[in-house]
Amino acid sequence: MTALPAFTQLLGEGIHAIDTGFQRAQFDAAYLIVENGRAAFVDTGTNFALPRHLATLHALGLEADAVDYVIATHVHLDHAGGAGALMQRLPAATLVVHPRGARHLIDPSELYRGALAVYGQAEMDHSYGQLIGVPADRVRATADEMVIELAGRPLRFIDTPGHARHHHCVWDERSRGWFTGDTFGLSYREFDTPTGAYILPTTTPVQFEPDALARSVQRLLDRHPQRMYLTHFGAVTGVERLAQSLMTQVDAMVREGSKLRAAPARHAALKDTFAAIYIEHARLSGVTMDSTQLCELLALDIELNAQGFGVWLDRSRPA
Repeated sequence: MTALPAFTQLLGEGIHAIDTGFQRAQFDAAYLIVENGRAAFVDTGTNFALPRHLATLHALGLEADAVDYVIATHVHLDHAGGAGALMQRLPAATLVVHPRGARHLIDPSELYRGALAVYGQAEMDHSYGQLIGVPADRVRATADEMVIELAGRPLRFIDTPGHARHHHCVWDERSRGWFTGDTFGLSYREFDTPTGAYILPTTTPVQFEPDALARSVQRLLDRHPQRMYLTHFGAVTGVERLAQSLMTQVDAMVREGSKLRAAPARHAALKDTFAAIYIEHARLSGVTMDSTQLCELLALDIELNAQGFGVWLDRSRPA
């Protein structure tokens, strides 16, 4: 073993957070769980994170064939865009994915086209690269409450729609923690205060469903977790407080955003409304950062949340 790279942090209980380098530092994480010399990745980031994953394995003295699983919480590209490239380098690994997402990682052409329509070619080339499919015989679809074992360490999957219908979360009994993907929202370390973390929802296009999200978050809480491992970004504690803040903000987004269903320049109005909600709740969490800087750090999330919420507004339009 050698020293861990600067972009990798040991969180305890054999869990490592790898900063994938997507967008900015401490924006997008993948996790590596190590148990008795065997390993599993949870989320991968994009293709461009591959050198970081391999460097972390090397620093831990693990060969590529020590990785048994690559787990995608869902198939959005900042979580699973690099799954195919990583699987090519891990000869013993099985890709574990929600059944609604499996076909998209076996043949990512539809996934790519959807992302291209949202982001455009220049951003796709810059941030994601070409997607690589995974052979079907190396893919395992999950079922609700399914358990796999990593060298005897149980990892339990539950179906958690709300952010996306192809989303599951992973329960690690050893650490009493959930790997939450985007179901439990976003919490960036720049906003940490002596009070704790600040968290906000993510309603990225195109499958946001607030009622389903509320049920999914409650299922996470039902196991009385001690921590959540967020893809965006890192481990957070104080779970009950964060859950209350998260869902209060979702409720505010639905209440205030629904008033803008037929508004002119609706997208811009949604962005302004959501920014105000996030600033208010950041202040309640003790964040004193200048509002302009706060909104700059959340600019991408505010944009995507407004896009995804707009899709939900159109889909839920009253008859």
